[in-house]
Amino acid sequence: MATVATTFFDSVKMIATEKGIPEEEVFQAVEESLVKAAEKYFQSQNFYGNFEAQMDRETGEFHVYALKQVVPEVEEEDLEISLAEAQGLNPDAAEGDTLWLPQDTTQLGRIAAQAAKQVLVQKVREAERERIFNDFVNRIGEVVVAEVKRFEKSAIILEIDRVEAMLRRSEALRGDRFDKGQRIKVVIANVDRASKDAQVQVSRTDPRLLIKLFESEVPEIHDGTVVIRSCVREAGDRAKVAVQSLDPDVDPVGACVGLKGSRVQAIIRELKNEKIDIVRFDEDPLMFIANALNPAKAIRVGIIDLEGRRVEVVVDDEQLSIAIGRRGQNVRLAAKLTGWNIDVRSEGEKRREAEVAMGAAMDQALPEASSETSETAVDTAPDVAPASRMLEELSGVEGLDEALAEKLAAAGFLDAKSLYTVTAEQLLAVDGMDQETAFRILDAVHERFGN
Repeated sequence: MATVATTFFDSVKMIATEKGIPEEEVFQAVEESLVKAAEKYFQSQNFYGNFEAQMDRETGEFHVYALKQVVPEVEEEDLEISLAEAQGLNPDAAEGDTLWLPQDTTQLGRIAAQAAKQVLVQKVREAERERIFNDFVNRIGEVVVAEVKRFEKSAIILEIDRVEAMLRRSEALRGDRFDKGQRIKVVIANVDRASKDAQVQVSRTDPRLLIKLFESEVPEIHDGTVVIRSCVREAGDRAKVAVQSLDPDVDPVGACVGLKGSRVQAIIRELKNEKIDIVRFDEDPLMFIANALNPAKAIRVGIIDLEGRRVEVVVDDEQLSIAIGRRGQNVRLAAKLTGWNIDVRSEGEKRREAEVAMGAAMDQALPEASSETSETAVDTAPDVAPASRMLEELSGVEGLDEALAEKLAAAGFLDAKSLYTVTAEQLLAVDGMDQETAFRILDAVHERFGN
């Protein structure tokens, strides 16, 4: 057994050193494994007792004991020992004491070694997972440089400080293409103690990555002169960052952009050419909203519903498509950045609405026409149903049928042009609308009315 003990002892030392786990935890795991091996062996000999094991921390030698309670009269032989027999072994034994009786371990041999190995592996795995959790749980949100180790179907496995981390494909940028051994920047997004996969989960789409990149590239942000107040991303495509300067002599936008765009360009390259709008934060929400629509220039911003946090932004006719952005992206990101629902309208559209409202007011002031004339006008005026008009104007858009056109009309969208200022999210609120159809409709509308 000395050889087995020595092998155990050497294994304990080696595993503790390799895995960075306290030796005592591994020793305890070995002792538990020896108990299980003893139970398995002695039960095969029809001995069903309570066992304990001890391993010498200096020599690696181990011993197994059967625990028996001292009683006046033995009823369960495997668990109890008579007072007379106990005092024969230990004169100081008294009723109620528990005696540790050494067991012959020469027959355990391979059984002990195998059982110890199985439990040891499990305990080491558990201890290592706990160590990883404790090491990384306070690093969530930190940007680190990780090395690409291997590729799996749904994830890329990286290595951070000798620990495996998982970058899910959904958390990578659209333009990310990596080689084995390549070093990339990621943000630690989560640490899962119970995960069967890599516990450390990282991301390249998380807004915290963009914030940390700005902190590393812009000294004014690092030292606290410039503060990032808000950051939103549609990762790999476009992002908006709201910045504020605590020093009136420092321009926050200029500091982030850098000389000839050097600072922001370094970040854009790291994020695979993700477009970044740097927005000046303002305590006045209306001014902040106007800034957030950059690069579009707002003529005026007015609150429509304070409780519902809804505003209307009016822009020049030629600025409308810029303010809304492709598939509504610019206005959507501005809304997320500011926390307000933003309705964008063109100056021409507002002027036409005013003319219509004025005409209606004038009509009410004039005497009503004769019922005969009215009937004639109604009979001869063309009457095209909104759904039919929508289908005619957007003919060829896959997924747009009569039923969906009717639902759009019921939602207040009476023709194709009425869809020009809406976002994909607003379209998806219409019953029966799916994401692909919404994007196809918006693309068709923008192509038709974008010029």
